[in-house]
This record gives sequence, C-alpha cells and structure tokens, in this order.
Amino acid sequence: MGDGHLSETFPEIREAVRRLCARFPGEYWQKLDRERAYPSEFVAALTEAGFLSVLIPEEYGGSGLGLEAACAVLEEIHRSGSNGGACHAQMYTMGTLLKHGSDQQKREYLPKIASGELRLQAVRAPIRRGSAPSPSAMATITWSTARRSGSAAPNIRT
Repeated sequence: MGDGHLSETFPEIREAVRRLCARFPGEYWQKLDRERAYPSEFVAALTEAGFLSVLIPEEYGGSGLGLEAACAVLEEIHRSGSNGGACHAQMYTMGTLLKHGSDQQKREYLPKIASGELRLQAVRAPIRRGSAPSPSAMATITWSTARRSGSAAPNIRT
C-alpha cells in the first residue's frame, strides 16, 4: 500500500459481483430510469447471492465480513455500470441494529434482513438550505410492511 497503489481486496467477491452485474446490462438500467422504477430483480439477485448481508454476523445468517468486504461489493456494483443506490442502505442501516439493538431484536430482525425477508431503507427529509435540523423537526419512521399494492404506509413518530 505504501507504493501509492491501492490493492484490490476480496478478489473472489469482486469477481462474483461482476458476474452477477453482467446479468443486468445497461438496457436494464435505462428502462428502469425511463419508467422511474425500482430495480427489484437486481436487489433480489444481490440478496440471494448474500452480498447485501456481508456485514451481518454469521450467527444471524450473514457472512460476518467487515466494512472492506461491503465496500468491495458496492465498488464492483458501480464499476460494472449498475446502481447500488437502491441497496446500499440495506447494508449500512442494519449497523444501528447490530450496534444498539437488544439481543432479542438482533435475533428477530437480523436473520430476516440477511435472507431478504425484511428490507431496510434510509429516508431523509429535505432540509432547506441554510437551516439546521431541530429536534422537533426530526421524525422516526418505521415500516410495518411493504406491499406491492402500495397499501402499506409508514408509521411516523415525531
């Protein structure tokens, strides 16, 4: 590393991610962009292959790898021309649960996140330029269910 060149970490993971991403060519992403659609098939493939659970400990159904492995996954997704924007939150938002969740919460939710049964998403409310968020403006959003029909709504607590 001291020679000014970064070494590629996790070559096996990188190659596997490249192979998976090759199944989703530019036309796939262009069509989604035109339709303003979510890449459900891509996210499902990443989940099924275990790439979105690399940070989840093995005891909860993940790979138990570190942040470098997660970075390798996301780097290869983007390097291939795919878009990791729809799936990166699945990897890092569960870190809050992993770090601050009770043992019961970890046993209940982490296996479901690892298997893809439960999806996490990051939500950020827009803040006007020049204003700082105040505690009264903060909201906690939890999703009870997500249905394709759009019938599920978030529970928002301020």
